[in-house]
Amino acid sequence: MYDWISTILATLLVILILTSAIKIIPEYERAVLFRLGRLTGIRGPGLIFIIPVIDRIFRISMRVIVFDVPPQEVITKDNVACKVNAVLYYRVLSADKSIVNVENFHEATNQLAQTTLRSVVGTAELDELLAQRDKLNQIIQQIVDEATDPWGIKIVTVEIKDVVLPTEMTRAIARQAEAERSRRAAIIQAEGERQAAEELARASEILTGTKGGLTLRMLRSLSEVANSQNTTVLFPLPVEIRRLFPDLDK
Repeated sequence: MYDWISTILATLLVILILTSAIKIIPEYERAVLFRLGRLTGIRGPGLIFIIPVIDRIFRISMRVIVFDVPPQEVITKDNVACKVNAVLYYRVLSADKSIVNVENFHEATNQLAQTTLRSVVGTAELDELLAQRDKLNQIIQQIVDEATDPWGIKIVTVEIKDVVLPTEMTRAIARQAEAERSRRAAIIQAEGERQAAEELARASEILTGTKGGLTLRMLRSLSEVANSQNTTVLFPLPVEIRRLFPDLDK
């Protein structure tokens, strides 16, 4: 009876030890191994063995992490208050540094991204923030990447998503855009009228300089007017016809 119980207990102990000693690390993870509190290296992926009680591992994901930076209250260089949010993509390059050099690399990276976003946007004017986001994205990425390099973190990209402006500023921008469109329309209309006037002047020179040109133009005008329902047509006497009757000028 006691031998049977001892066998069961020994079997359970062996299973418990094996379960604690054998670890399976997926391809997208790495295990940072500490033995008696000292860093001994990085293990994985695949099957690894550890010494229960003596060894301790920390699993670190090596995949790209996406963090949605919450809206930040920012005052631009030209004193415009707005809210700006962004999205941050980063990944762990060195699993051991992310554990040893910083307590919580996720929280540290996120907080750094928020403060950097406020600082960079605060040095830009509103027009630059709206029209040159790529430039600001690169500046934020470079600053955060340099700061997180000792932690073994690589900033893949930073993208400013939305810029929320006060209602008064939104209306002012809309009025400015409308005025700009009106200005462009006026310029285009004036340019069209100038080109039309130049073409008319050129056509007039050709007609007056060509013998019989005005007569041909008059006949064409008559054919066009004949298609209408007008019963009375008044047209100037061409210069060529007047030349046939010099007495008309007396």
